[in-house]
Amino acid sequence: MNTPKRYVGIYNDEQGGMTNIAKMIRDAWLFDLIPETETCEGWVPTQLQVLYEGVHAAWGPSGHIPSKLTPELQEKYFRIQEEAIKYAREHGWNPELGDDD
Repeated sequence: MNTPKRYVGIYNDEQGGMTNIAKMIRDAWLFDLIPETETCEGWVPTQLQVLYEGVHAAWGPSGHIPSKLTPELQEKYFRIQEEAIKYAREHGWNPELGDDD
C-alpha cells in the first residue's frame, strides 16, 4: 500500500512559501478556516483539497477580489501578504520571472 505524499508545510515550501498551496493556506488563515499557527505540515492531499474547497467557498461572496472584502478582512489580507512577502524574500524568493517561467 502506498503512503500518500505529505505536504512539507508553508514555511518549508519552495520559494519561501510562494506557491499555490501556500497561497491557499494564507487564504485559509484570512477566513479563519485554520488558525494562523497552522502550517499544514504533514497534511495529505485530501486534507489540502478539503481546505481548498473551503477557501474557494469563502472567497465566493467577494468574487475572489481582495478589494471587495470587508475593510477588516482587507486589512488582515494585506497584513498576511506583507508578512509572506517579507518571509519569502528573507528565504531566497525572487519575484522576477526567469526565461523558463
